[in-house]
Amino acid sequence: MGSSEASTRRRVKLYMLNDERQWDDKGTGHVSALYTEQENMALVVISETDGSYLLESKIQPDTAYQKQQETLIVWSEGENMDLALSFQEKVGCDDVWEKICAVQGKDPSVEITQEVVDESDDVDDTDGYTPTMMQSIQPLSLPPCELSRLEEVVDLVSQAVASPPKRERLVAFLESTNYLHQLVDVFHKAEDLEDMESLHHLYEIMRQLILVNKHSLYESLFADDMLLDVIGILEYNPSGRTKHRDFLRNKATFKEVLPLHNTDLVTKIHQTYRVQYIQDCCLPPPCLFDEHTLSQLKAFVSINKMEIIRALQEDEEFMCRLFTRLKAADTDLTHRRDLSLFVKEFCNISIQTDQKESFLSCLLQHGALRTAEVLLAIDDRDIKSAALEILQAFIEHQPSVVREYVFRETAPFRKDDELLINLMISQLLTDPDPGRFVYRLIFKTLFVELSDAFLLGYMLRILIDPDNMNNSGVVSHFLPCIFVHVFDCHQITV
Repeated sequence: MGSSEASTRRRVKLYMLNDERQWDDKGTGHVSALYTEQENMALVVISETDGSYLLESKIQPDTAYQKQQETLIVWSEGENMDLALSFQEKVGCDDVWEKICAVQGKDPSVEITQEVVDESDDVDDTDGYTPTMMQSIQPLSLPPCELSRLEEVVDLVSQAVASPPKRERLVAFLESTNYLHQLVDVFHKAEDLEDMESLHHLYEIMRQLILVNKHSLYESLFADDMLLDVIGILEYNPSGRTKHRDFLRNKATFKEVLPLHNTDLVTKIHQTYRVQYIQDCCLPPPCLFDEHTLSQLKAFVSINKMEIIRALQEDEEFMCRLFTRLKAADTDLTHRRDLSLFVKEFCNISIQTDQKESFLSCLLQHGALRTAEVLLAIDDRDIKSAALEILQAFIEHQPSVVREYVFRETAPFRKDDELLINLMISQLLTDPDPGRFVYRLIFKTLFVELSDAFLLGYMLRILIDPDNMNNSGVVSHFLPCIFVHVFDCHQITV
């Protein structure tokens, strides 16, 4: 095997779950399973950027390691550290998984190396031996999936979800059978018959299954052939029906502003939006639960978002087409509006993840700041607002990059009224309603939409306030140069 091929198969991203139950990207590197000086095998990840150690984790004999999605290994260290390795290639994940299983004496065909045993199933041996670990979990059987047995299924599922050992056995049963698809078939039958009692039972079953908080189960529930039916079942809350599917089909359609040739990416975008919708709209408010109850559901959405961001920014051809169309003079207003709103949403998603720095650098390479200038000069409120949110992402997270761009813009061939900072000031001075505050309720969350003038003032303060500049050289060179061009353009005298 060539060194480049071996390097690719061992290439991973390291993720760590933060206090807000979001997965932070801790860096990209190459993983090895090595023996330490204490002759213990450890997982070691060395950064591909600077050669530093991103991770050195001893493979513990009693830690539950999980293999998910064929290229993901997840485990916990202590009570407050959840880690995940996302492999570039399946074969690399398989290699490391085999080493973990070898340390723990497990068959590599399993997807979780340790299982909890229900205390009621433990039996003391006459020699005083008590089994502490089962090699494979004994599934918890459910009644036949029939309309007449749904009430019984509700009771058994509810009991299992309340008990961690039984919960694992329930998941093992669901993953080793086609019971979930049988539930969907029964759902279709109940809906055809308008059997409300059965539909209410199905709602409770599905709600409980989501509360299992198991990533591998979510992969089954949210698969392409299941997801819309899961949402359909969640319509039949006994307290009142909400037509979620009608909303998703007719009012929340995905608008492809530019063709995406990656069909897997399009599927993941649909899946992520719908799972986020389940979390925000189909389940009871989060305040009714412990904050960690749906941690794996949040993690599922978070990892999906990071994968979408990564896939889009690595699609060089798509990014070039996107920014070319945004800046092109012949792009019609409606299409430019759609493109600018897409980039805005792209920004909003990325800055919620640990990939925001690499994402913003990618946008910068494709001329995002020049694009913002073009958009600010267009007489369309939605386009201007999108441009301001794109600028806000840069100014809040990479203000020095924006200052450098503004400083370079002051070259003699640029007119003062075309400079980014003067476009921002002109927009601030001409805002027809600078004191506007708009309250919007989106997915049960209250958002305050500030006026453009307020947002512009906030961003300009970050850019030109000396207290926000760490380098004294920036203060002495940037501010005098900028003020000359600002004063001349806006006829300001001092």
